[in-house]
Amino acid sequence: MSSKIIRVALISSIFILTSTFTPAANAAPADDACALLTPAQVAAGAGVPVNNGVPILPTDHKVCTWNATKPVPKSTKFVTLLLENLNAFQAGKSSHMAGIVITPVSGVGDDAYYLAVADNAGLIVKKGNLAFKVAVYADLPLAAKEAMEKTLALQILSKL
Repeated sequence: MSSKIIRVALISSIFILTSTFTPAANAAPADDACALLTPAQVAAGAGVPVNNGVPILPTDHKVCTWNATKPVPKSTKFVTLLLENLNAFQAGKSSHMAGIVITPVSGVGDDAYYLAVADNAGLIVKKGNLAFKVAVYADLPLAAKEAMEKTLALQILSKL
């Protein structure tokens, strides 16, 4: 074989290998919150059927809401996903305001914590240079909502 053929074969092999292991090919856009969860994933994580995710503002897709199709007492009403910057992640983590409880969470992203106020919480997660907050709004105990948020966060992380 000529050295030119060997070089072409080597370069082709490297290209094929690197394109195979590039995560961006399957990653959802990090600026479109609605693309990070399907209604089926939200329904499975939140325990109720939901409508398609809808951006809060038509021109800003960093916040998405999935509403329960038929809200009932003692169940999930809606789920929100907010894409944040790292400054917001850090600011929330170090919040010392009265009534706010910060609870570290292990095994989710690079760093994560629940931010709870009364009986409402949100799971705030950092992965690389991205951060997000997922919150389940439901007439349920805080621990149940936090478990749902963790399930949903793991689904989101699988797409980043």
